[in-house]
Amino acid sequence: MSGKGRQWGCRRSRRLGRILPSVAGSWFAAAASAREAVEQPNIFFPASTPAYAIRELSWLVLGITGAIFVVVAGLLVYILVRFRGGAGSEGTDPPQIYGSQRIELAWTLVPLLIVVVLFLTTARYLFAIELTRPTAGALEVTMVGHQWWWEIRYPALGIVTANELHLPLSLPEGTSPTFITLQSADVIHSFWVPQLAGKLDLIPNKTNRLWLDPRRPGTYVGQCAQFCGVQHAGMLLRVVVHPKPEFDAWAAAQRSPAADEPSAHLGRQVFESVACVSCHTVRGTRANGLFGPDLTHLMSRTTIGSGVIDNTPEHLRAWIDDPNHLKPGVLMPAMALSREDLDQVVAYLATLR
Repeated sequence: MSGKGRQWGCRRSRRLGRILPSVAGSWFAAAASAREAVEQPNIFFPASTPAYAIRELSWLVLGITGAIFVVVAGLLVYILVRFRGGAGSEGTDPPQIYGSQRIELAWTLVPLLIVVVLFLTTARYLFAIELTRPTAGALEVTMVGHQWWWEIRYPALGIVTANELHLPLSLPEGTSPTFITLQSADVIHSFWVPQLAGKLDLIPNKTNRLWLDPRRPGTYVGQCAQFCGVQHAGMLLRVVVHPKPEFDAWAAAQRSPAADEPSAHLGRQVFESVACVSCHTVRGTRANGLFGPDLTHLMSRTTIGSGVIDNTPEHLRAWIDDPNHLKPGVLMPAMALSREDLDQVVAYLATLR
């Protein structure tokens, strides 16, 4: 697409974007309690090429619809004032007009022209985004939606994680784009991180693709944007954008095996003796379940339960003890462990950084 600097990044629009309230901010209140600073979702303050396109198209639509509102409201006020009834007009009908070819042509052709302009502009942006193909330096990620969490895989890097998508900064522009394959394990979900990309559904038995190229480091929050059950509102997503060296360091840490601290061996034994191993994976242990999130580096994540609470040992203990208390309807059962076993399991999981 030509003129990217003008198209995607004009400073005036960015200043206005900071002023305007987020159209989706209230949806992400739960994610704002995270330990590190999180950017408030705002489609008018984008950080990726597809999001810049959405912002520019939004300004066009807002400008056209705003002009329509001003014209219609102005005409309405004029008519109310100009043709208001005077003294002695009660009981009489105003002059009747049974047709005007010019007016009828105007209210037919003008809306048609507006629709054509919006259609062609939208199609131009859509094709520019959809026809983009992976480059040699592109990062491939697969995301699978579950009720109610996100499975995240980096096939080329051999990494499996959950609920937090880590990406490299794409600077200079376009050097490290990320292409995401979207799938669903159960019902329809929808990927949406307002500052990075538009919405795209995850549909059972169908694969969708989107791409983004983050240009500003930071943590961005999104969530499932398609009702998917009782905990739809609790299916949050965090996207952490790193400078390339930091991303490489994160990836190296994620590829390392699970910690094996002697002080946590009792907790590991309890963990491997209960049903946890049927649903979760901890590489290097008996745990190889696929129904729940991979826990190999659990404590490297900021939140538990796909964003509903901060990831601390205290919250982890409460989650294992009774997850439905923190996230009603969650499919993970309460483990009914004794207090001693619960403390040992939490102590073990707390070593999985």
